[in-house]
Amino acid sequence: MRTWLAGILSAVIIAVIGVVFTTWFNARGPDTFDRISGEPPIKVGHVAVEYSARDTALREPVTDPGERAALLGNASGSRRDTVMARHHRALLDRTNVTVVLIGNRSSLRIVDIKPRVLARKPVSDGALLVDSPAGEVDTVELCANLDRPASHFAIAEDLDTSYFRKKQIDLKRDERVTLSMSISGKKAYYEFDLLVTVLAEDRTEQITIKGPDRGPFRVTGVPDDYRAYYAKSTFGGWRPVSRAQAYAMLRKVEGC
Repeated sequence: MRTWLAGILSAVIIAVIGVVFTTWFNARGPDTFDRISGEPPIKVGHVAVEYSARDTALREPVTDPGERAALLGNASGSRRDTVMARHHRALLDRTNVTVVLIGNRSSLRIVDIKPRVLARKPVSDGALLVDSPAGEVDTVELCANLDRPASHFAIAEDLDTSYFRKKQIDLKRDERVTLSMSISGKKAYYEFDLLVTVLAEDRTEQITIKGPDRGPFRVTGVPDDYRAYYAKSTFGGWRPVSRAQAYAMLRKVEGC
């Protein structure tokens, strides 16, 4: 009888433990395992910088024969991009960044996102690449100005107030949010990343968002003159143009 009762009691205890564990695991288990494994509270699903139909500048002229051939000829777009990345291509005055963030906890809140300046140097004057068609510039939801001492994201109607001071973004696991951000800088050449502050289960964590190539984002102001000028070629690649031709095509960019 005692053996029988002990067996019944053991089965009941195991069943209760199983129910408790299942309830805990469904509620908090994945979050606990993610923390133990070092998984961040949010994941970066996508990062993109809009380069098409935007004027860019290089920090140094392209003088290597092989690189000039890639820039001016019918090389693949990826090869030209590699050449321009090697010369620290930066968009003029403003860069538009699109980021998709994915929740990786049962519940979390994005309490702040800030552009973090990694390098500030004189504006790039190596080469100007003009690629400005007629038309209006696409609008974005949030913008920040790196020329300000303490840059923050805001909406165009209220640039002095941090967007995240009034609003936060709540996400659950696997929920997504797409952020369109405009970051301007006209007084210098800037390299920067994005620092995201996340609150999950009363714990604050910070996540760094880098550019699509895993390097920094870049933006530069316009100097008085460049050492080389190019315009988009109808046959692919870029073609050298005069200073007057380049500035005639150059479009003023309105930023934050």
